[in-house]
Order: sequence, then C-alpha cells, then structure tokens
Amino acid sequence: MPRNCIRETSPKENEIFLWKMDPPHKERRSPENGPSSARPCCSSLKMFLVALSFAYFAKTLSGSYMKSTITQLERRFDIPSYLIGVIDGSFEIGNLLVIAFVSYFGAKLHRPKIIAIGCLLMSLGTFLIALPHFIIGRYKFETSIRSSVNSSSNLSPCPVRPTDLATGPSPTSGPSSGCEHESRLSMWIYVFLGNILRGIGETPVQPLGISYIDDHALEENAAFYIGCVQTISVVGPVFGYILGSICAKIYVDIGFVNMESISITPGDARWVGAWWLGYLIAGFITLLSAVPFWFLPKSLPLPERRLAKYSPERTSFIKDSPLLEHKYQADEPANFLEMAKDFMPTLRSLLGNPVYFLYLCVTIIQFNSLIGMVTYKPKYIEQHYGQSAYKANFLMGVINIPAVALGMFSGGVIMKKFKLSIMGAAKFALGTSLLGYFLSLFFFAMGCENASVAGITRSYNGTESLYKADSPLWASCNTNCKCPETSWDPVCGENGLTYVSPCLAGCRTSHGSGMDTVFEQCSCIAVGNHTASAGQCNNRDDCHRVFPYFLALSVITSFIISLGGTPGYMLLIRCIRPQLKSLALGFHTLTTRTLAGIPAPIYFGAIIDTTCLKWGQKKCGGRGACRIYNTTAYRIAYLGLTLGLRTASFFLCILGLVVLRRHVRRQERNTLANGGTGAAAGELQALRKEENNSCNSDQCPRTADYDPERETRL
Repeated sequence: MPRNCIRETSPKENEIFLWKMDPPHKERRSPENGPSSARPCCSSLKMFLVALSFAYFAKTLSGSYMKSTITQLERRFDIPSYLIGVIDGSFEIGNLLVIAFVSYFGAKLHRPKIIAIGCLLMSLGTFLIALPHFIIGRYKFETSIRSSVNSSSNLSPCPVRPTDLATGPSPTSGPSSGCEHESRLSMWIYVFLGNILRGIGETPVQPLGISYIDDHALEENAAFYIGCVQTISVVGPVFGYILGSICAKIYVDIGFVNMESISITPGDARWVGAWWLGYLIAGFITLLSAVPFWFLPKSLPLPERRLAKYSPERTSFIKDSPLLEHKYQADEPANFLEMAKDFMPTLRSLLGNPVYFLYLCVTIIQFNSLIGMVTYKPKYIEQHYGQSAYKANFLMGVINIPAVALGMFSGGVIMKKFKLSIMGAAKFALGTSLLGYFLSLFFFAMGCENASVAGITRSYNGTESLYKADSPLWASCNTNCKCPETSWDPVCGENGLTYVSPCLAGCRTSHGSGMDTVFEQCSCIAVGNHTASAGQCNNRDDCHRVFPYFLALSVITSFIISLGGTPGYMLLIRCIRPQLKSLALGFHTLTTRTLAGIPAPIYFGAIIDTTCLKWGQKKCGGRGACRIYNTTAYRIAYLGLTLGLRTASFFLCILGLVVLRRHVRRQERNTLANGGTGAAAGELQALRKEENNSCNSDQCPRTADYDPERETRL
C-alpha cells in the first residue's frame, strides 16, 4: 500500500536491519534463527528448493494418477464421464475453500510448516480415495463365458424365446439380489471427499513455496529456481502416468480371485485395473514429502549481493520501502485483526492492476482448455485409437509429459540466458502459444473410423452405417433368442464384425473356456463356419497407422506450448508490487481453479457423454458407464472445444500485450520527467534490459515524487 509519510523506526527494527547489513564474512546472529552466515543461508535455500521440488513431485504424481484412473473409476462405480468430471473438480473445490486465506495469512506466518501441514492433509486424502476398494464387494462383469471347462453354466448363449414373445426385446429383468444393499452405497463419494481433502492440503504448496524462493533468492536466479521447481512438477506426472499404466494392467481384485477365471483382457471395455494400489503408493510418497519442511526456518537472511543494493542510510526508511517491508513481514508478530482489515483493500489494489487482471482472464480461458484436454486425453487415446488404458497411460507418461518438462525447463533457461524483459517474456509466451495452436489444428486430420459393431455402427449385414445411440439391436437372425439388450459381452465374428453379445449374434452352442471360448452356429454370421470368438474385433488398421503421427505431433505441440510456461509465470510475478506476490499467486490459483479446474472436467465430460452410442446398465437399473463412443463425434467435440477456448484467449492476449506496452511507455515518460534518475530509471532499465545490472541505491537515490503504486518490477 502507498505510504505518504515517513515514520521513525524502532530500535528493534534498526537492529534487525543493521544485522542484515553486516559485512559478508562476519558471523551474523538472527533475532529468530540464531547464528547464521552466507553459506548456511545458501544451504538452507537449497534445502528448501529440494524439499519444495519433492512436494511438487508428490502432489503432481497423485494428481496425474487421478487422471490416469478416470476410465477405471467410471467402470468400477458405473458412472458417466460428467460425474467423473465432478470428482476430478472436487480437488479444486478443496482449494477454493482455503486458498485466499492461506495465501494471505500464510505469507505472514511460518511458511515451511504450513506447507508441511498441507502435505499431511494431501496424504490423508489420497488414502481416503483408496478406501472404497476395501469396503465394497468384488467386481463383477457381464459374461457368457464359462470360467472353466467343468463349469455348469449354460452352454447355449441363445436361450429360445417363448412363442408369445417371438418378436421384440425380451422383458426387462428385475433388480438382482443385493440391489437394495448396493443402492444405499455410493462409493464414489469417498473418492470425492478424498479429492477435496487433497485439494485443501495442496493449497499452501505453490503460493507460499514460490514466494519463499523469490523472497530469498537473487533476482537473476529466481526465474531459474522457479523454472527448476516447475520442471519437477512436470516430472511428477511422468511417474504418475507410469504408475497408472502399471496398475491398469493389474486386475482390480488381484490376490482375491483366481486370475484363470477372468475372461477379459486389459483392452476390454469392462476391464478394471488395480486403481486403489496406486493411491496407496502416492499417499505414502506425499507423507514423506512433509518431513523436511518441519526443520526449515521461518525466514532466511537476504543474499549479500541483494543486500548490497540497500545502504545503511536507508535504515529509517525500512518500513516505507515496498521491497524491504515485504522482507520483514515474516520477522514481526502478525496481528490477525489488522491483517484481516487490510485484506479487502489489498485485494482491490491487486485487481486494479490492468496487466494482472488481463493475465488472469487469459489464464482462466486457457486453463479451461488445458485441464479439459489433459483430463480426457488418455480416454481419447483409448476410445479413438483403440488403445488399452495401460498403454494410453504409459504413452502419456513416457512420451508426452517429458516433452512438457523439457519445454518448461528450456523456457526458464532461455529467459535467464537472454535476460528477457517483461515485454520480452510476454511476447515469447504468446508466440509459442500461437505456434502450438496452429500445429494442433492438424489433429483434426488424424481421424479414425468407428469400430464395426452390429446394430450400433453397422447393420447386421455389415453394409450400412448406423451411428445411432441406443439403437435397437434386433434383426431377423436373432429374434428367436431371448437376449438382454442392456448387456455388453462382445464377440468377434468370422466376418470381422463385432456383436454386442453371443446371444445377439444368434450363437447356439459354445466350447472351450475363458478367452479360448468359441461360439458356434451363430445365425447372424453368414460366412465361414458361423463361429465367433470372445472379445471385440481388432481390425482397425487405419487407426494403428495414424497413431504414431498423432503421438509425434502431440509431443511437438506440447514442447512448443510449454516453452512459454516459465516466462508467462514470471510475467505474473513481475507485473505486481513485491508485497503482493503471495496474494497475487494465491488469488491466481484460486480463480483459475474455481473457474477452470472445477467446471472444465464437468462440461468436457458432459459433452463427451453426448457421443456415446452404447451405455452399460447398473446392477440396480439406471445408466452406467459408456461402452462404445462415436469416435468421429468424439474427435470433433474434444478437439473443437479444446482449440475453441484457446482461440478466444488469444484476443485477450493481444489486448493484454497492448496494455502492457502502454504501461512500459508510461514508466518511460515518468522517468524522463524525473530527469532520468532514481529508482524509476532502474525499473525502466530492467524493463528495457539495456543494462545488465540495476542501479545502486547509494548512487541513485529515490526521487521524491516517485509513486511505488505504479511500479512494474522485473
């Protein structure tokens, strides 16, 4: 906040400042942390950097693992995609509950310990997500296949329909036994609540961690350090998706069932992997990340090179300098009432910055696009290109995410090497985003045809395209069979056509067991021996050919777009006054997660649900998880929504660039009016980057009419 008068400082404040200004080789004693020196300060900062990086790794690992399990959760709890979006958005709801207060009040308290408490809550929430597996029954799926040769199950997949029901669908069966008990249990609620708790625990990690580094690091190193942390935060998802891939390949009830009796494979739409196992592993890692923060100090001595900018003559101005005031906030006892009264005026001052406000609007729109795209990308790979869940997660972790990490790191290195100004960072971020956007348009050309399923995407003779949602599955070849329309037990006919079930294929007999089962005398299969095998047909050769090109383009666009991540993040930090950093970062996180993190997965999922062609049915009735999608409609909806949002954001990007340029020019005019001296000149030099070092305070005293409210730091 601006200060119009200079007040005298207390002896304690002078003592603290003089302690900061001691020669670099003398031992110093902090009034709070005891003896310290430049080297321990450096070591403590590096320890904090390592601890924060590990916390970022843990939180992003569990977050990416959550996204890798969306199809497993859909199938296990028989819920549609929009409800998965609600579960995924519950993490942001947890953030919303506490982010503003943690960012504002946490900056004035012991930041490392608050981060430690957050890590403990994240761990508890992750364990809670895994809880339903241990209290729910075994997973059961619909199948006509015998588990063993000696099984006494019905050998005829096509029971004869009574004569009075010779046409039309079979009567809907009533609720099965145990339905009343199951209807009272919505096990996904535990996942929802656990994710909320994860969101609450994750809240202090980013705003307090980043501001702590920026407060105590040299200004020329801050961008590099933050780039390193952001890079680690992208490395976490690599292991999260790999963990998701491993767990997706393991059957959900591993250790409790005879695996020889399982007649489905990981590529089947009914397969559910050991989703719970990854949450136990992620929870333990998050628990470990809390330990180092308990041993870190509340604040650190400023680096010597940073202290050299402030002369001893400025002791009496310690409370009037925006920079030094921010440094000493953590050293003084905070009065909760005074901080609360100052909250709303401080927030109004922050939102009054036009550059920050436009940056906020741009990131809200782009985060809607990013979060929706990332949440459903593994599912898009599964449904559109016919890949299994474990393979889709593996490719996301091993190929796509490392490209993002490399781009984030390279962006930080480029900003440090070329010493990009605030304008340079903005132009660089916009340029990379535009280039990635134009390359992403090629995804529309990498289409894939729908799987051929009789009665859904193809007629029973295989010649006519249908694409009708929940279309009747009856034909003249199966009208004599008493078949449930709601079941999904696909078989592959000799004609290369997939049938929803052996019964709807008109199969009369079967032999063998498990995945070796062969169905015979299938009246709907008019070629060969009239036989069908278990599982869907895998004859989408065109998809397999185009899939490597999709992966290559995905890697290239991910790298290019992420190049602008670190410069864009530094623009957020440098376009505001120093004492507002924690609040600005926290409010940015609050708004993007409220207006992007919560709604994006929900409306993306709802739009994806509209492309479903065949829904499963819950045990107690009602619509369950989708079994097959219209891949063409899925591609248009998914890619169109993703790129449409990014298109809208570019208009605000251009407006923000114009406003930022005017702000820089206004700073230049103010500097010329002040005779080209003072701290404003140092600010202009930083903005223009015409000189490598900022002006020394001893030689360039602050002019009397300089207003720190108009400050744009770099």
